[in-house]
Amino acid sequence: MAPHGGRLIEARRLFPKALEPFIDLSTGINPPSYPIPAIETSAWTRLPEPEAIAWLEAVAATAYGLAEGSMVASVPGTQLLISLLPRLFPHASVAILGPTYGEYARSFDAAGHRVVEASTLDALADAPCAILCNPNNPDGRRFDACTLLALARQRVGDGLLIVDESFADLESDGLSLASYLPLPGVLVLRSLSKSYGLGGVRLGFALADPNIAASIRAALGPWPVSGPAVEIGSLALADRAWREAAKQRLAQDVIRLDGMLREAGMTVAGGTLLFRLGESREAASLYQRLGEGGILVRTFDYRPDWLRFGIPGGEEEWRRLSAALSII
Repeated sequence: MAPHGGRLIEARRLFPKALEPFIDLSTGINPPSYPIPAIETSAWTRLPEPEAIAWLEAVAATAYGLAEGSMVASVPGTQLLISLLPRLFPHASVAILGPTYGEYARSFDAAGHRVVEASTLDALADAPCAILCNPNNPDGRRFDACTLLALARQRVGDGLLIVDESFADLESDGLSLASYLPLPGVLVLRSLSKSYGLGGVRLGFALADPNIAASIRAALGPWPVSGPAVEIGSLALADRAWREAAKQRLAQDVIRLDGMLREAGMTVAGGTLLFRLGESREAASLYQRLGEGGILVRTFDYRPDWLRFGIPGGEEEWRRLSAALSII
């Protein structure tokens, strides 16, 4: 399978006789998504005004607990920022706490950096550039903000600490490092794709001290995000009631999903409110049978005994997943 989830065209090539419609549980994107509002025609036909982007960044600052919008840079999806970072901050050596999202290693390696996978948090302390995901993808490993604050403060010089919080929006208080910003050399990434279920909007944010945020804005140019993304993002980030309702629903969903996985003989090896990691010696055959049943889950080349399951969206998807697991 491909190195990323969400590849339904490829899945249909792999499973040409699969039950349709395909259920995509491979991405960890929240179902249902944040409701798309009616969008003014001008958002599609005009370039976004600088003031509108500044307003989006101010709303994001409030949502993430920052003091001001100057500490936020809007980006067209965090993936583009991951590809850009190796060229903005040219450190020769990069330590990545792994295993984790593979695009960090690929992007920094392609830009000529020496990439090392670290197995402990302490191993990041002396790296010129250190990267971790919190909570982590795919196992849900997490560190409280105080632990990461201590790591940030023990790092010296002009090094960079990148903390990817793409899955943090619905987590408990005390996890995010964002509210402690600005911190010297610390960059936090957030995304609208996962918790809000809006991967197609391509909107994310870099959170850092104003100088780092300004350097990212300068690299992206005057219109880094689209007019519709500005409108949708501004509304979604300000909607605390929707986030709380989504968190409560997903808390029940993961209990339900964990039960299904255990009944199918899998060990629940970790996860977040948006995905669960199942472990089994029969993972390869489970993947095949699920695919034939029209259900796509995430595999991992480095751990063939792992499968990652997103949250089903609606009772019909729950029914089909339960049926597919029950015959395995």
